[in-house]
Amino acid sequence: MTTPYFLQRLVLLFSVLMVPAAWSDSSLPPPPQLVAKSWVLMDSVSGNVLVNHQGDTRLPPASLTKLMTAHVAALELQRGRIKETDLVTISEKAWRMGGSKMFVKVGDQIAVSDLLRGIIVQSGNDASIAVAEHLAGGEDTFAALMNQEAKRLGLADTNFVNATGWPAEGHYSSALDMAKLARAIVIEDPEHYAMYAEKEFVWSGIKQPNRNLLLWRDPTVDGLKTGHTEEAGYCMVASSKRDGQRLIAVVFGTDSEAARATETAKLFAYGFNFFDSKTFFKKGETVQSVDVWKGAARTVKAGVAADFAAALPKRTSGEYQTRIVLAADEPVAPIAAGAPLGQVELVSGDGKVVMQAPLVALEAVEEGGFFRRIWDSIRLFFRGLLG
Repeated sequence: MTTPYFLQRLVLLFSVLMVPAAWSDSSLPPPPQLVAKSWVLMDSVSGNVLVNHQGDTRLPPASLTKLMTAHVAALELQRGRIKETDLVTISEKAWRMGGSKMFVKVGDQIAVSDLLRGIIVQSGNDASIAVAEHLAGGEDTFAALMNQEAKRLGLADTNFVNATGWPAEGHYSSALDMAKLARAIVIEDPEHYAMYAEKEFVWSGIKQPNRNLLLWRDPTVDGLKTGHTEEAGYCMVASSKRDGQRLIAVVFGTDSEAARATETAKLFAYGFNFFDSKTFFKKGETVQSVDVWKGAARTVKAGVAADFAAALPKRTSGEYQTRIVLAADEPVAPIAAGAPLGQVELVSGDGKVVMQAPLVALEAVEEGGFFRRIWDSIRLFFRGLLG
């Protein structure tokens, strides 16, 4: 059965927000020190932050902004409000926009799918404005949509004023927020995420390469975006997948195109060398059966609403264990699917809880018949008397 759209969004929101602080483990060597203003390394599956240097510092994101522009458009495609084949009429404002361009012309009618490539591959400011106007009627209104999505994803240090990243007062983000956004893009929309790996795009006879140099240097890198302005410096958000483990690296404020690629590669080397990504329980997997009172069934299947996963230091990863802590009050029917039943915990070798998530009902349990309810009421009464 297909999961309702709003439940998909809820599950993703939970998984994106469940991001613990950067790991602190004596078995780990110190992370690399980069020549940049701020940087973050994140495990994609769990959301664990592996390296965090000034990750919540608010900085101009330049064209990294277009990650949100493309993400909002992709969500609208998922919702069926627009189609990839829809034609967008290019306005004079879009055509006149300076900076990097797709090189569209006033009055051209261009498919949404082509404009997305113009944004993602060519970093086109003109394409970004065209999409913003098509979806919201104007760039200001579209920026409000971007900020709504930022709020949903828990991007606490982000505010968008435009769809391009053009320098503007009050337009800022952070390395940690960009990592969260990149993770949402990877998880929510794998179909369009594939565009971020495209090395070039030709429009109007003009072939432009993707500015992410790591796409050529490292075959495990498959996206996401670069940015540059004089104020922001050279920035990059990139993702790499090796042996089933995906990491997301964000670097703000390097001094050249080559430097942002080199510094980002250092983060990937550190993460893949010293961390293992482990999924302990998959979303929807039965973790435990929990007894139910007054129900049509005696038990309910319990699990997690999103993958329960962590990126653990390789040298000590075998010391971590999971445990189930049930709620003090045993569940009484009716029970709705998704109802909390306790929590799942990840415990280190010294007994410290390093991560936790709700244990929820994976199915609904209706009320039992009259006699079942009466009998269980009597049993509960005497259990209460006996403590």
